[in-house]
Amino acid sequence: MPKISEATVAEHRARQLRTLLDAARALVAEEGIEALSLAELARRVGLSRPSLYEYFRSKDDLVAAIVEAELPRWASLVEEALQGPGDLEGKVGAYIRVQLGVMTDGRHAAAVALAEHALAEPALERIRTGHAQLLRPLVAALEEAGVPGAELRAELIQGMVDAAARLAQRAPGDAEAIVAATLAQATRGLRQGP
Repeated sequence: MPKISEATVAEHRARQLRTLLDAARALVAEEGIEALSLAELARRVGLSRPSLYEYFRSKDDLVAAIVEAELPRWASLVEEALQGPGDLEGKVGAYIRVQLGVMTDGRHAAAVALAEHALAEPALERIRTGHAQLLRPLVAALEEAGVPGAELRAELIQGMVDAAARLAQRAPGDAEAIVAATLAQATRGLRQGP
């Protein structure tokens, strides 16, 4: 039986999984998405590839696990941000700011980049399911304000956020202008009439 470093096998596996995910994020941050492979991750953490397969069946499985590990913290940041403002424009602005902040910070940048990587459908579905958590607070705010097609509008706002994040990564000094333009575009589309 392999040597474990925690009180129980479950605790050992949980710690080992955290170590693997941290090493994978660091690998992507340091060397780019192309460098991420199960062989390289195994080498980096000193595990055999068969041992690594106990945690991830494929690179897609690893990518989905990295993104899934970030989603609960990310979702709680979104929920917390939307609790503050009372009006719809304030809630949309809070959503845009927190999403852009998370998507461009170092901790989540690897997960964002990996989620955009070409993945097989099962891994993409896992990520889409988790990503829906991020939209729920925005959908609720839109519904509460009586905005028609709240789910569609939330997806469209998220599309603007995705585009804004790519712009902010290319031009970090323009972050505030990008946030302001995204907010203006999102809220202008929410108003009825001209």
